[in-house]
Amino acid sequence: MTAATRIHERTPGHAQTAVLRRTLSFPVATSGLLSVLAVLTVRSRFDDPDMWWHLKTGQIIWTTHTIPTTDIFSYTTNHHAWVPHEWLSQTLIYGAYRFGAYSGMMLWLCCLTAAILIAGYVLCTLYSGNAKVAFIGAMAIWFFATAGLAIRPQMIGYLLLVIELLLMQLGRTGNPRWFFLLPPLFAVWVNCHGSFFFGFLLAALFLLCSFFDFRMGSLVSSRWPPHRRRLLMIAIVLSAIALFLNPVGVKQILYPLNTLLHQSIQMSSVQEWMPLAMNGGRGLGLLVVLGCIFLLVIAHRSELFLDELAVLAVGTWLAVSHQRMIFVFGILAAPVLSRLLANSWDGYDAARDRPLPNAILIAVSLLAIIWGFPNRQNLAKQVTAKSPVKAVEFIQTHHLSGRMLNDYGYGGYLIWAAPEYPVFVDGRGDVFEWTGVLAQFGKWALLQSNPNTLLDKYAINFCLLTRTSPMAHVLPLLPNWRTVYSSNKSMIFVRTSDLGQTAQRITPVSGSKK
Repeated sequence: MTAATRIHERTPGHAQTAVLRRTLSFPVATSGLLSVLAVLTVRSRFDDPDMWWHLKTGQIIWTTHTIPTTDIFSYTTNHHAWVPHEWLSQTLIYGAYRFGAYSGMMLWLCCLTAAILIAGYVLCTLYSGNAKVAFIGAMAIWFFATAGLAIRPQMIGYLLLVIELLLMQLGRTGNPRWFFLLPPLFAVWVNCHGSFFFGFLLAALFLLCSFFDFRMGSLVSSRWPPHRRRLLMIAIVLSAIALFLNPVGVKQILYPLNTLLHQSIQMSSVQEWMPLAMNGGRGLGLLVVLGCIFLLVIAHRSELFLDELAVLAVGTWLAVSHQRMIFVFGILAAPVLSRLLANSWDGYDAARDRPLPNAILIAVSLLAIIWGFPNRQNLAKQVTAKSPVKAVEFIQTHHLSGRMLNDYGYGGYLIWAAPEYPVFVDGRGDVFEWTGVLAQFGKWALLQSNPNTLLDKYAINFCLLTRTSPMAHVLPLLPNWRTVYSSNKSMIFVRTSDLGQTAQRITPVSGSKK
C-alpha cells in the first residue's frame, strides 16, 4: 500500500463512508429485525399483576427519596420487615411512567426486550465468530424469554446477565481488564434483581473451571494463564464487596437464598415457580436445544468445553425446577449452540456486505416498530381486560369502608389504583409467607378451612374476588354476606351485619358480560 493510498484512506470523506457502511451493515440490520420481534412480542403484555406494586414502590422511592424496608401496603403483616431487593428497578419503572404514563412503561418494556435480544446476538456473535449463525442463538433467547417478558425488574436482571457473559468472554479471549467491569455491574445488579446471586455464582464457576486442563473425548478444558485467572479472582473479590452497596446489607445479598429455602408455599403455588412442563412448548424446546448441542458434538466431533457443560447443567436444572428459569436457560444455551453451528454457514464478511438492502431492511424495521407500538387506547384496554378496573371504581364510588379481603392476583393493582384500601395479600409473597398470612389465605381460598374463621379473625368487611374463585361460590351462601357487584371477571361481597344500613342502600350491580 502506497503512502498516497494510506493518506486517502484517512481523509474525512473516507472515514464517513466507513461509518456509513458500518451503520448499514448486516449486524445492524439483524438488530433491527430483533427490535421488531421484541415490539411485536410484548405489545400485548402490558398488564402484569406484579407490575403495579413495583410501580407504586417506585413512586414512593421517587417522591419521598426513601427506600421502604417494611410492608406499607397491607394491614395483615403489621408492617413486617421487608427486603427492598428490587428498589432500583422499581424506581426506573416509575421513571418510565413519569416520562410517558402507560406509553412510557411500554417503551421501557420494548427497549429492554430489544436490548436483551440484541445483546444476546452480540454475545453469540462474539462467542461463535459468526454473525449469521448468531441470529439463531438470538432466536433461541427470544423463544425461551417469552416465558418472562413483562414490566418487572427481572428484565433488567436478565439483561445484566447477558452483559456479564459478554464481559467474561471479552476478558478470557481478549484483554483481561474487562473483568474489572464486573464489580460495578454487580453493584447495580444487587439493587435491581435477585438474579445477581446466580450471576455471582456463575462468575465463580468460570473461575473454578479455569484451573482444569484435560481432554476426555469431546469434553475439553484448558487451564487459563495465571495472570488472567488472577485478575478474574481479584474482580470476583471486588464484586463480592460491591454487593454490600445496598440498603439493607447482608439481608439483601442472602435474599435469593431465602426465596429458594424459606418460601416453600410461594414456590409450590405460584405458577411461574412450579416445575417446567416437559410436554409443553418450552419444555420440548429445551430438549430440542440440548439434543442439538450434543448431536453436534457427536456428529461433527466438536469439542464441548467444561465451563459450557457446567453452565448448561446448571441452566437445565434451574429451568426444569422452575418455569420462570427457562429464560436463564436460553441465555446460557444460545452461545454454546451458536458456536457449535458456526461452521455450518459462511461467516459474515464486511467487505462483501450490501449496504442498500441493509438500509431498506433497517427502514422497514423502523416503520414496523412504529406501527407495532400500541397506542394509549390499546394499553388502557389491556388494563381493563386483565385488572379489576370497574370493580375498583365501584368500591370507590360507593365508598365501601372497612377491611377488604382481595384476590391474590388483584393485590398489585389495588396497591396502585386504590391505595386508600390496604390490601389483604398481593404478589409480594415473601412478606406474607414470613408472617403466615399466605398459608392462611391459601387454605381459605381453596376451601380447606372454615371460611368464617379467616373472615372473623381479620374482621373483613368486604371481599373482592375473581369470578372463578372457589370462594366466589361459597360467600353468597354464608349468613350476612351478599353480592353487590358482579362482572365477567370480578365479584364484590359485603358483610351486611357489619355495614348495617349502609350496606342495605347499596344496589347490586352486574358488570358487562362481554
